[in-house]
Amino acid sequence: MNNTREVEVVVIGAGQAGLAGAFHLRRAGFEPDRDFVVLDHSPGPGGAWQFRWPSLTYGKVHGMHALPGMELTGADPARPSAEVISDYFDRYERAFGLRVRRPVDVRAVREGSGGRLLVETSDGVWSTRALINATGTWDRPFWPRYPGQETFRGQQLHTARYPGPEEFAGHRVVVVGGGASGTQHLLEIAAYAAATTWVTRRPPVFREGPFDENAGRAAVALVEERVRQGLPPRSVVSVTGLPLNDAIRQGIEDGVLDRQPMFDRITPTGVDWNDGRHVDADVILWATGFRPAVDHLAPLRLREPGGGIRIEGTRAAADPRIHLVGYGPSASTIGANRAGREAVRDIRRLLTQEPALLV
Repeated sequence: MNNTREVEVVVIGAGQAGLAGAFHLRRAGFEPDRDFVVLDHSPGPGGAWQFRWPSLTYGKVHGMHALPGMELTGADPARPSAEVISDYFDRYERAFGLRVRRPVDVRAVREGSGGRLLVETSDGVWSTRALINATGTWDRPFWPRYPGQETFRGQQLHTARYPGPEEFAGHRVVVVGGGASGTQHLLEIAAYAAATTWVTRRPPVFREGPFDENAGRAAVALVEERVRQGLPPRSVVSVTGLPLNDAIRQGIEDGVLDRQPMFDRITPTGVDWNDGRHVDADVILWATGFRPAVDHLAPLRLREPGGGIRIEGTRAAADPRIHLVGYGPSASTIGANRAGREAVRDIRRLLTQEPALLV
């Protein structure tokens, strides 16, 4: 491979997790383009935030934690979060000279020679001694399968392509999913739609009162236990419940957040339950979450029998060269920052070992 370039570390992804890792690499003395490279497949800065729907304003964002070394201040809460955070990430990349390469698609990571990894991309091949994988989940929306789904004559779309509430004016909309996105969509759409129906697999859990540091640690510990066992990670929200704020309370009072059990089948005109109920629908909106975007790591055979990648801290248990940042317990803005620091600390230790120990 004559076009193979060598670095010490490759960072895949330039969202919160990838930028945090790059920041800590730079602070540890690694130079961009010489010692490490950041590859991002998105068209511009902002990670997954740049693809968020326009009605998700910065004031509606829950718990956006600043990147290490630069606070996000003075943002207009009425401005779309996609614009606010993309601008912030852009300033951050330039301030710390991270030299993110984009758009670059990472196609596969394979075993190389001499203990190195080969990162195959749309921009050639990189040979590296360590890898920070920070690819998040946005590129892998989860679409459940239900009988009759292919017969539906209306529109089906996922949160990943949510266009904003105005597009649903006059439509009968079924929203599937009990997470934060599902409730946000419902509260927005209800003002425009002819009718809305909310269905979830499990009854939603609403959390009252403040979510303090101890509660946060306990929630992260539950998510972390799954990845330690090699199981696919669950979101932090799935174990914390939904905050019972004023908007949620109003939605419950108005009947918008009137949860129904999951339907049993989809028909050409709507959805059916086995008890004989039917709801007509023009649109089914799947607010059913995302899965980790790690298919490019498949050649390394990191998955456990349980379906997930077992990690210890941020390090893949099966390969100490691989660090997953923004995966499982670190899939939050504050968690990604901490994980980036931890990954770089481990990588520094790894790279100071004798080469024979890395094989």
